[in-house]
Amino acid sequence: MSAVRTLVALLRDPERAGAVDPAHWTEVLAVARAETLAGTLAYRLEGLALPGSVVGALAEARIDAAEARRTALWEANRVALALRPLGHPVILLKGTAFVAAGLAAGQGRGIGDCDILLSRPLLDHAEKLLVDAGWEWMKSDPYDDLYYRQWMHELPPLVHGERGRMVDVHHTILPLTAGPTPDAQALIDDAEALGGGLAVLCHTDMIVHAAAHLLADGELAGGLRNLWDIHALIEEKGMEGLEARAAHHGLSSAVDRALRLTHALYGTTVPARWQRLTMIDRLYRSRMMARDGWGRERHKALRTVFYIRSHLIRMPLPMLIRHLWIKWRKAKAASGSG
Repeated sequence: MSAVRTLVALLRDPERAGAVDPAHWTEVLAVARAETLAGTLAYRLEGLALPGSVVGALAEARIDAAEARRTALWEANRVALALRPLGHPVILLKGTAFVAAGLAAGQGRGIGDCDILLSRPLLDHAEKLLVDAGWEWMKSDPYDDLYYRQWMHELPPLVHGERGRMVDVHHTILPLTAGPTPDAQALIDDAEALGGGLAVLCHTDMIVHAAAHLLADGELAGGLRNLWDIHALIEEKGMEGLEARAAHHGLSSAVDRALRLTHALYGTTVPARWQRLTMIDRLYRSRMMARDGWGRERHKALRTVFYIRSHLIRMPLPMLIRHLWIKWRKAKAASGSG
C-alpha cells in the first residue's frame, strides 16, 4: 500500500497502525507532514503501541500542533482587539475557528494565516485599524492590489510587522468572479458568538465553506486535510440542514462532491445517496492522493489539469487570458530588469 493510502487508512481506523511495516512509517510521516496532517495523525494514534521512533515523531507533532493552536488563538485575540472599534464580532474562519470553538476538527490541525470574515461595508475601516495596529500590506504592486480589491473575496493579505503573522480579511467565501455567489450576509447573520469579540460560522456554513474552499476555489492542494475537516465536523455534529444550506449558497455541487469523497476516503457517516463516487469524483480522489513516499506531488499532468481548472472556475476565460497576460508581462519585465 502506498504511503498516502496508508495515511488515509490510519486516519480512518487508527487500530490499523499495528499492521504498518516499521520501514514504511518514514514515508507515512513524510506524507502526513506534506498534507499538514501530522498533528491530526499524532492525536489519532496517541496511546497505541508503535515503534519508538514513530512515537517520538508523533509526540513532536503534538507539541507543534499545541504551539500552532496557542499562536493562532493569540493572533485571533490581537486581531479582535485591533478591530474592536468596528463594533461587530470578528468571524474566524478555517483552522483558527476550529480551535477557538473547541471543535474536533481543530485537534492537531495545522494553522497558517488568521482568516476572518467581515461585512464588506466594514472593510475600509477594518483596513485602517489593522494598519494602525502594526499590520502591513504584502502586495505592493498596484495591479495585484487592484485585482484583490475589485475581483477577490478578500483584501490583499496583511502581515504583522513584528510578529510576522498574516491576516486575510474576507468579505465572502469565493472570488466575486467565480460562478457561485454565496450569501455573505447570511454567513454573517447566522455566525455564532464565542465572546471576546470573536465568532465562528454556524455548523452547516463551516462545512459549506470547507467544501467551497476545496472544490470551488482551488486546485485541490491540501485536499486530504480539507476533507478531514469536513469529516470531523460531520462526525461531531452531524449534517442536519446541510443540504438546504448548501443550496441557499449555490454550492450544492461542491458540497455533494465533498460528501462523496469524504465518505469514500474516511468513511464519514452520510446518507446512501452520497456513498458512491462518480467517474469525475475518482479523478478528484486521484488528484488528492498524488504523493510519493517522500511527500512529493506526483502525476504532473493531472495536477496541471486541476491547476487550469482552478483558474477557469475563478474567472471567465477572457478575463483569465487578460489576467495571465498582464502577470506574464510583469514577470518578464521584472526578470529583464534584474
